[in-house]
Amino acid sequence: MIKIHREGQYILNFTAVLFLIIAAAVRWFCGVGWPLWSVMIGLLILYLFVLCFFRVPKRIPVLDDNAVIAPADGTIVIVKETEENEFFKDKRLQVSIFMSVFNVHINWFPIDGIVEYFRHHQGKYLVAYREKSSEDNERTTIVVNHNGVRVLFRQIAGLIARRIVCYAKEGQSAQQGTEFGFIKFGSRVDIFLPLGTTINVKEGDKVKGRQTVIAIL
Repeated sequence: MIKIHREGQYILNFTAVLFLIIAAAVRWFCGVGWPLWSVMIGLLILYLFVLCFFRVPKRIPVLDDNAVIAPADGTIVIVKETEENEFFKDKRLQVSIFMSVFNVHINWFPIDGIVEYFRHHQGKYLVAYREKSSEDNERTTIVVNHNGVRVLFRQIAGLIARRIVCYAKEGQSAQQGTEFGFIKFGSRVDIFLPLGTTINVKEGDKVKGRQTVIAIL
């Protein structure tokens, strides 16, 4: 049985009611026949797609004090040295994970530590795999202090994603592999690591949240 994330309950209930109204309207105007069955099959497929989007996967998390675990499912689209201008204001190693509408969209803490910094920024809704979306799009920024090593990760809204949900709060304890947020309908998560960190992934790699080791601190 598929477990549904709490962020999807309202959307699924609303979608079900809307689809029933559409099916009832088609039956009223067209009667029982191929138009009704075609519409119902199409609506059922669409509903199953939305249902799948909000699924909660059954996974045993990989826990490693020295490892940075993938905070999201998706494809690695950026691995590079870059300037991080919001918090560190110096050069960092950036690893970016793009989540398509077919991926699980739960976000998990990649490391243990204390949440030292949190900000939500209003912004645009550009395509999330563009590099500038990290600075231009609506986003949240979280910094976790892991035994004196600070790791920054950022939820970024995309062209379709219009809502970022983040449960992290400054001062709270972050536990590797536990949920810190959710992005609805396709987006990106960036991770900024200290220079010298060993990166275990490359552009084009598929990763699984809570399981793929992104880097070794």
